[in-house]
Amino acid sequence: MATSVLWLALSEPAGPPGSGRRRYGAAMALHASGALSTAQLEAYREAATADAVEPFRVMADRGLTPPVPPAPDAAARLAHLLAETDRCLAALSGPGIAETRTLLAAALLQKPDPRPGRANLVVETHMETALEAAKTIDPTLAAAIAAATGDLTWITYDAYPPAQIGPHFTRSHAFCSLIGATAPWRASDFDLGLFLVAPGILYRDHAHPAPELYLPLTGPHRWRFAPDGPFRTLPALQPVWNPALKPHATLTGALPFLSLFAWTRDVDQPAHVLPASDWSLYE
Repeated sequence: MATSVLWLALSEPAGPPGSGRRRYGAAMALHASGALSTAQLEAYREAATADAVEPFRVMADRGLTPPVPPAPDAAARLAHLLAETDRCLAALSGPGIAETRTLLAAALLQKPDPRPGRANLVVETHMETALEAAKTIDPTLAAAIAAATGDLTWITYDAYPPAQIGPHFTRSHAFCSLIGATAPWRASDFDLGLFLVAPGILYRDHAHPAPELYLPLTGPHRWRFAPDGPFRTLPALQPVWNPALKPHATLTGALPFLSLFAWTRDVDQPAHVLPASDWSLYE
């Protein structure tokens, strides 16, 4: 693992299960490279006995100066984000997760090729609020997203006919790819990234040939899987698997919708809107 990525792993927030061991593992590698002193390494070892113990507090109690990490570059920020994405997925089960992780594994063995970041008004308006909520769900992944947001090419999807997808969704969402045809990690028929939608927005009923996994990092939000059907309220970290051509719609809640997504094949095949009679009730 590159030294810059180790420094990012070392800064993982205290509290999440396993975070103490992960920080200590990064500290051992940095100590071996000469970047940490033996006394600093011992502080990380002691902090690893409980995930909630902050290593810098242990160092302060011992009169030690905390290490000063170098500023990470875009490649390191992206690599850390992809590794944290895989860690989050690995803790879950359900349809599509194993398939997604198998496809993701090839990217983890490669170095990213950072693309020019692209700002987006939806991201500028709603990402901070979304990440504040995501911190309560997975603070480590939320921090990795926050660090890499400016390195990502955010796109507002414009392939839906406006008259079909409705006036609100078109100006209220953005997505970016980590893995894909033009993403930092190249793949010919796999797309994995982040999806952001403003609060209170109906993503109308639609379907596509690509099987799709969503992993919402905020919630609750509402979902349905047949036009004109009832909506179900689902919490954050509840995976949603949409098989090929399965109808689905999302109605975002009071918080912005921030989610991981993956299309596992047929990514070049377009989505199409499925008419429903009740859209006016939700828009």
